[in-house]
Amino acid sequence: MSSEIQLKHDSSSWIARSLASVWHPCTQMQHHEQVPLIAVSHGKGAWLYDHEGRRYLDAISSWWVNLFGHANPRINAALKDQLDKLEHAMLAGFTHEPVIELSEQLAALTGHALGHAFYASDGASAVEIALKMSYHYWRNAGFPNKSEFVCLQGSYHGETVGALAVTDVALFKEAYGPMVRSAHVVASPDARNAHEGESSQDVARRAADDLERLFEQRADRIAALIVEPLVQGAAGMAMYDRVYLEMVRELCNRYHVHLVADEIAVGCGRTGTFFACEQAGIWPDFICLSKGISGGYLPLSLVLTTDRVYEGFYSEDVRRGFLHSHSYTGNPLACRAALATLQIFREDDVLNRNRERATKLVTALAPLAEHERTRHFRQRGMIFAFDAVEPDPQRASTFSRRFFTAATENELLLRPIGRSVYLMPPYVLDDGEIALLAERTRRVFEQVIAG
Repeated sequence: MSSEIQLKHDSSSWIARSLASVWHPCTQMQHHEQVPLIAVSHGKGAWLYDHEGRRYLDAISSWWVNLFGHANPRINAALKDQLDKLEHAMLAGFTHEPVIELSEQLAALTGHALGHAFYASDGASAVEIALKMSYHYWRNAGFPNKSEFVCLQGSYHGETVGALAVTDVALFKEAYGPMVRSAHVVASPDARNAHEGESSQDVARRAADDLERLFEQRADRIAALIVEPLVQGAAGMAMYDRVYLEMVRELCNRYHVHLVADEIAVGCGRTGTFFACEQAGIWPDFICLSKGISGGYLPLSLVLTTDRVYEGFYSEDVRRGFLHSHSYTGNPLACRAALATLQIFREDDVLNRNRERATKLVTALAPLAEHERTRHFRQRGMIFAFDAVEPDPQRASTFSRRFFTAATENELLLRPIGRSVYLMPPYVLDDGEIALLAERTRRVFEQVIAG
């Protein structure tokens, strides 16, 4: 049997076994009767490879987690070194170097505005931690009625029950309505909501006014507002003006409401600064991080908060403590991957290099931005998006799946959100890969809208 035949046999075997045993995330499994799985063999740089040797440019960073390419030698080396020292130890009653150093470095990146890191493994868990901390803080402070939360229209903060409460995407939330506590939903500052003659700042101010009206009525019962700073991911990469963050910080201060920044998707340089909040010159009361913080290597999430919040739990009374826990809290391997990630940011001047990459990608994507069947081309840092014009409702409903399939046939991993096509590539693309990504994205788009 030739090696090529063996590879094909291996690929089909892995796919069959996966369909028989794995329940894949965010998927209607029946769709795999028409859209085959891709069995990944290995990755290198910006590329993933299947068992037949076909390659796919990972243009969405494997769900927004991969920053510096697959099988990055420097992160690999750090993990191999850590493996010989400590794989895991419980963080209750014990501590270790990687979690200490990571916490210190992240606090320094906020200018020590936030400096107490609480760890978990996934983004939804970080969101739940922040919500629980906020409510419990107010309870400890003598305001137990401050138990309500506020989120933005179209917001997405995860799919555990607490995180779903502040998520406004019916597809994820509707089936679990009886399990989920209601939150207040206020207007989104999404610049696409502009009325004729309005600027993105006008939309932001209008949305902030909507929030203020709610605060005027309910602030004595509201614990926190949670936002995805600058870009709302699951809303189709909805981008908005930084003035909104400036205004909501002032409103939260005035009405004594916590501000939670969900930087799980937009942190770690995605929007052009390490933290998206930096662009508005504000710091929230809580920052949630996950996804890219470990370079896309291992599950890791955390919440950074202020001295004031931390001190609100500091007491001889155990009931005033924050007793939330996860078995793998502060895992040394994940923390070491995160430290290697931060080291690459420092040593490679990543944020400045990304500005150069972003400029090149915007230029290369110009034909799509100007295409008659696209609207709202937008870019923030290393996030690029546009909306497809698809008048036929039936075709519009299948646009994402058809685009994904056509993309894989053209060596791209792209997964639109509805009719919003977005690119969120790792920070390692060279000029050739930038040109290929832009040209193939245009080719796929024209193929899908013509088909």
